[in-house]
Amino acid sequence: MKYLILSVVATFVMACNDTSNTITPPNNPSQDFSSNNQALLDSLGNLETIAFGSCNDEDDEQPIWSVIGRENPDLWIWLGDNIYGDTENMSLMARQYEKQESNASYNAFRKNIPLIGTWDDHDYGVNNGNKTYPKRRESRDLLFEFLEVPKSNPAWDREGAYLSYDFGMEGRRTKIVLLDIRYFQDELNRQNGTYVLDPSKDILGEEQWTWFENELKDDYELLIVASGIQFLPEDHQYEKWANFPSSRARLFDALEDVDSKVVLLSGDRHIGEISQVILENGKVLTEVTSSGMTHSYEGLQSEPNSHRLGKFITELNFGTIKIDWAKAEPELKLILKNLRAENHLTIKI
Repeated sequence: MKYLILSVVATFVMACNDTSNTITPPNNPSQDFSSNNQALLDSLGNLETIAFGSCNDEDDEQPIWSVIGRENPDLWIWLGDNIYGDTENMSLMARQYEKQESNASYNAFRKNIPLIGTWDDHDYGVNNGNKTYPKRRESRDLLFEFLEVPKSNPAWDREGAYLSYDFGMEGRRTKIVLLDIRYFQDELNRQNGTYVLDPSKDILGEEQWTWFENELKDDYELLIVASGIQFLPEDHQYEKWANFPSSRARLFDALEDVDSKVVLLSGDRHIGEISQVILENGKVLTEVTSSGMTHSYEGLQSEPNSHRLGKFITELNFGTIKIDWAKAEPELKLILKNLRAENHLTIKI
């Protein structure tokens, strides 16, 4: 798979929002949300504002929820490291989820905002985890309970944590695909701290690949694909899809023929940035990485990413997608925001 770096197809807007409006969340951490989330999901119509983020330590302060709430999102997407539960003790991991669920600000947020999500490594159970983690099935079940995935969802009956959701009426349909890059991931070798690229290694597993490629055949006007780690960046030495060159090429092949606009979402990196490539047939892929809800790399001065649009953000951050359905094709604004609700970067596509 060959692709070209997209040089100029996006509009950059650096701007600050009016942060005069404030919300004081009710302190009601004991409320039962066991069926509330699915009812909220079932009530959703056309999505106009989606919020998302990752890297949330349940033991840290979480002032970000009231800031996200002021955006009035239709939907929240967890992008991984939703808790930090590195352990093979499932009772301990369950207590970490319970601690997050008892957070008053988070409870106030999820009372009215439905949520979906995927995981990364620290909520999977082990840093940089792969299919060798012995508690992956038990950990998956705890994740689904945290996300309140109904037992009627067929995802419970298969291996892995991958899910998909469809929202909106004809002409304004949004499909969201949440990939699992941990459960089936092959183990990679490292030399001097750098991953050794091996075309024989896979990140999704054949069963998930088949499911994913079938999901893409549905009808929709906007496709959002989420992953715990970054899809497009190639230059840094950390976890990324580019460490699995055959899987990344297969992903690009699958997305190349999608008729709708495609947005990729990722977390993991403790920074926020937007990346973009154009595939050989002209298909544009834009990725928003939002990472650092409770902790971020504030001291990071630079990091290579030949696909980055604009600057990256090292403050605590979250992302939003604003969708304007009034046009013949949906117009999207991809926005990274900090704790002051300032727009660090806006990309219009």
